[in-house]
Amino acid sequence: MVDVQEAELRELLERVAAGELAPAAAATAWMAKERKAPFEDLGFARVDHHRRLRQGAPEVILAQGKTCEQVAAIAAAVARESPNLLVTRADAAAAAAVQKVLPEAGYHAEARVVTVRREPPVNGRGRVLVVAAGTSDLPVAEEAAITAEMFGGPVDRLYDCGVAGLHRLLAEIETLQRAQVVIVAAGMEGALPSVVGGLVSSPVIAVPTSVGYGASFGGLAALLGMLNSCSANVVTVNIDNGFVAGFVAASINRK
Repeated sequence: MVDVQEAELRELLERVAAGELAPAAAATAWMAKERKAPFEDLGFARVDHHRRLRQGAPEVILAQGKTCEQVAAIAAAVARESPNLLVTRADAAAAAAVQKVLPEAGYHAEARVVTVRREPPVNGRGRVLVVAAGTSDLPVAEEAAITAEMFGGPVDRLYDCGVAGLHRLLAEIETLQRAQVVIVAAGMEGALPSVVGGLVSSPVIAVPTSVGYGASFGGLAALLGMLNSCSANVVTVNIDNGFVAGFVAASINRK
């Protein structure tokens, strides 16, 4: 599938090759078009079709807070311009609405994401590793893993290896050390990213999850622990934000 941006660029180049347009004029026309940062106005949303050029990935749809009809309409608009699509925080009803307009869409219930993959993702220089402290952290970890796979994988997974049984993590030291980027999802006190950071030379993206008992304060304890990590290679995203962790990991891996 050739997207609209690529088709327009080819048309300009063909006109230059045919002698119908001077190279300088073609460059001016293309730059003028790019500065307009095109978007599609749906009334309730302005779909940013320019984002793929700016960030290397199309606009990602957050389903949370939107009606099923709005999610489906935005998804259809993105899919008209981009071969691949990602919808996050989608429940089964939102996923079904997207699948009505895009039958090829897949729903990953645990991660709560909808994907369309018409083209294989661009793999990065190495591998992204997603580590989850416990099984309860898997929804956030899978959101991160699928996002990274969409935009700059490949991705390996290492699950249920929290600090309460550290031998489970140490048994995978070779897997940890060969990763280009590591994402670590953990709740409770959020200690695991610091431990991982001390074992690897790669960047570690810490994702605090809202898993834990009362004094975890819905992930706040883990967030503060990760922000105060003494491992200098650890950076932290917001609570339960597997999407941003996966997106940033993919971006690092593509460089």
